[in-house]
Amino acid sequence: MNLAAAPQTITRTSLHQELVDRLQLLIIGGDLIPGGKIPEKDLCAQFGVSRTPLREALKVLASDGLVRLEPNRGAWVTTVTVSEVEEVFPVLGALEALSGELACRHITDDEIETVRNLHDEMIGSYERRDLDAYFAINQKIHRAILEAARNDTLTTSCQALALRMQRARYLANMTEGRWYDAVQEHENIMTHLAARDGAALARTLQDHMDAKRLSVLRWLEAQETEAESGLA
Repeated sequence: MNLAAAPQTITRTSLHQELVDRLQLLIIGGDLIPGGKIPEKDLCAQFGVSRTPLREALKVLASDGLVRLEPNRGAWVTTVTVSEVEEVFPVLGALEALSGELACRHITDDEIETVRNLHDEMIGSYERRDLDAYFAINQKIHRAILEAARNDTLTTSCQALALRMQRARYLANMTEGRWYDAVQEHENIMTHLAARDGAALARTLQDHMDAKRLSVLRWLEAQETEAESGLA
């Protein structure tokens, strides 16, 4: 991470939320590495803020499980663990399934068209092998389905858990085979949503989350094996 790059001073009125958003991106994208200490002084210089708002933003990230705060020692990026993945993904899958079922009851034709356009963009990013764009559009699709469910409690709960797992999915990337399967799963998601088949969409979304869980677990196991061979 090049913290000495050109200043990126924050000028938006909502300083607190902007800091939270930017720090989330640094963590999810791996610029702030798992297990690493967060360079508060450098980040303050980069964003043009004092320690107080930065630390308030870090408290929010700590409540989201992305950061660990240690008294008198600073803040550290948390690592993704097998136990966390096994705990969070089944709950996230159940919430995604519920969002699909409710979305099929409430979604409008215009909203379906919006999701379809996003889906087409995502397929384009897949064909270009642009993984960053693919992930970004993928998140927009899941968010659009969630918003169509018209349930604020569900939205809040699902987004909080999705955020904890988003960086794991991003860091794990995907094998070519898994990427192909994920695209096919999204084709099915689009088909069921357009048909407003809530039961089928719920099953597909839950299976989609379970496939992501297995992909992340394989990546974590590979990381552990690599670390063990490095110590041998």
